[in-house]
Amino acid sequence: MKPIWSMARGPIVLSQGLRIFFLSAALFAVFSMFVWLGWLGIHAAGAALTYVPFAPAPHQWHGHEMIYGYGAAVVAGFLLTAVPSWTGAAPSRMIFVSSIAALWLLGRLAVFFSSELSAVLVMLIDVAFIPVVSAKILLNLFKRPKPQNLMFLGLLALLILGNVTTHLEWIDVTTNTASSGLLTGLLTLAAFVTVLGGRLTPSFTRNALVRVGRETGLPETHAWLDGLGIGSSILLALLSCFGPDPRLLAAVAAVAAVTNGLRLAGWRTSAVLDQPILWSLHLGFAMLVAGYAAFALHWTGLAFTKAAASHILGVGAIGGMTLAVMSRAALGHTGRALVVARPIAIAYALLALAAVVRSLGISAFPDRYYLVMFVAGGLWIAVFTIFSFVYAPILTSPRLKEDS
Repeated sequence: MKPIWSMARGPIVLSQGLRIFFLSAALFAVFSMFVWLGWLGIHAAGAALTYVPFAPAPHQWHGHEMIYGYGAAVVAGFLLTAVPSWTGAAPSRMIFVSSIAALWLLGRLAVFFSSELSAVLVMLIDVAFIPVVSAKILLNLFKRPKPQNLMFLGLLALLILGNVTTHLEWIDVTTNTASSGLLTGLLTLAAFVTVLGGRLTPSFTRNALVRVGRETGLPETHAWLDGLGIGSSILLALLSCFGPDPRLLAAVAAVAAVTNGLRLAGWRTSAVLDQPILWSLHLGFAMLVAGYAAFALHWTGLAFTKAAASHILGVGAIGGMTLAVMSRAALGHTGRALVVARPIAIAYALLALAAVVRSLGISAFPDRYYLVMFVAGGLWIAVFTIFSFVYAPILTSPRLKEDS
């Protein structure tokens, strides 16, 4: 049996940010969806709950925990592992990884049991996680500061702003700001996808094609197009927190959709359709483009509800890209071959299907609301259950060899 504990350092799962946060994010994705579907199921049965442990409305708890629970955990796991390798800084020590993981978990517990706690205390506990991560990333970036990496601090600041905005309504300081805070968080995570997905997808695709001897028809990137795609996505996240004219939001979302669509068009998706570890990245980015387009149509009043657009972006783009990155990064950083297991390839497709069902199913079958919700939620649970079973042994075991 492979050791899961280092006597000198403690549990191996706490040795890297990606290990504990990727596993925790997947398990939390399953748990939080079970809670949400359980609440829906009670109402579908015609019953009602007289008590829930969390203070926010259930749909706001669901949205908050998917964004600032699941999403923030994946971002933290990736940045705490990747930034030191980019800058040459020392990896985070186990005591820090353990402490920050405990802080994230404390935030989840505080929000879940918020009906029993002071709303201000819940806010302080929950909001603290991302600033601590940001401080650690800032220290790492001092080692080798580059503008393209410093933008991650700006995105983390937007996540903090969105979370604070949400909590301010929950502590009765503001009115009607929780919704905008959740939207800011969602669009900020989408902006992370435009940045990281825009780096990783063409780079990994190029490397794979070069390895098989291909010299022409390689992925193309253009600095001006990358700038427009990334800039418009960040601007959209920033604007969303202040509730401007929907026409302005629609225009920026349209620019984000078109420019990021043009970026994707140059990345040679058709050349990697036989490699799930690569096409999953392309699929996640394609859902990002679709999500921005859906928001543009929503804000112009032409098509799509806010919920539909949010779930194309949230489930399809953010869920899809985080799943793709987690499954690949976990293999690479634990010294394993970059080939995903067949169940993970199936999970990629199931997650995209969940996004389509949740976003389009209710408008297509308006009298089957609960059925659509249970199917989409069930697919989400299946995806992250698969990931947990496949990757728990990987994330809790020693690395096999040095990174290639």
